[in-house]
Amino acid sequence: MYRIRLHGRGGQGIQTAARVLGSALFAQGFEVQDAPRYGAERRGAPIFATVRASRSPIRERGLVARADLVVVADSTLIGVRAAGVLDGIDERTWLLVVSELDAETWARRLGRTGRVATLPVEVDSAGERPFVGAACAGGAARMLGVLPREALGRALASELAAHGPEALAASESRAFAAWDALAPLAGSVEEGPEIEAAAGERPAWIDLPLDPADVAAPDVRTPLSAAQVRTGLWRTQRPVIDDELCRRCSWLCSTFCPDGAIAIEPDGRPRIDYDHCKGCLVCVAVCPPHAIHVERETEPAAAPESRP
Repeated sequence: MYRIRLHGRGGQGIQTAARVLGSALFAQGFEVQDAPRYGAERRGAPIFATVRASRSPIRERGLVARADLVVVADSTLIGVRAAGVLDGIDERTWLLVVSELDAETWARRLGRTGRVATLPVEVDSAGERPFVGAACAGGAARMLGVLPREALGRALASELAAHGPEALAASESRAFAAWDALAPLAGSVEEGPEIEAAAGERPAWIDLPLDPADVAAPDVRTPLSAAQVRTGLWRTQRPVIDDELCRRCSWLCSTFCPDGAIAIEPDGRPRIDYDHCKGCLVCVAVCPPHAIHVERETEPAAAPESRP
């Protein structure tokens, strides 16, 4: 069975990449599972998706603990422990990283003797990595070695048709470029062995005495404590309001902000709370006079002061 895990950030097309890969494998006669894993977090937050493919029925469920191929669309996630990029990898796992650095550099950084490949990164003027999900799907398909180029093309067309011909053409270009770039590694990913449940390690359970319901039930005693969680640290891009263009129709951006991070000043001006703005950029999309533009976040480790 092939077990693949794809890591990235919300908005980079990781869920779509897993779907494309799963569709292509299914069309080739494989039994397939593909599923994303993310919570309420939006654009910029770490997410991952998994794909299982086998010629026989798949009886495994849940997360892919021991991956044969790990694809990383954003190399900054490798150092984020909570993202779990390196969880469950061993000497037979291949790691495919989208990065401007070469494979040897990453192998040295990660203490690996091999089985590391890279795809060149492309960043646009807004700091985005356009169609990186398609590139990840194309690179992964090539490394599996069981998918013909035509199968990848049909899966892209099937999964991305709703996005229009221009987006489909751009995605195909990125996917096939990654396919060609990884030609020397075609078929390098090997199927992993079957995992028997009985062979797994037993959890280190800790027996705890049961408390009465009035003691054990959850009780939040401090109101508004969620304000202390500075979710703005997840942001990779920030919306910035141009006060000269702003028409004071603040009810729009403040209403549509999914996190309530836009407040309205007494004079009607909107103010963004950068401590809690996750950078989903919904406000940019709904602003009628286009008074909100996007800037790349250069210091994500420190929450900036809110701007007027």
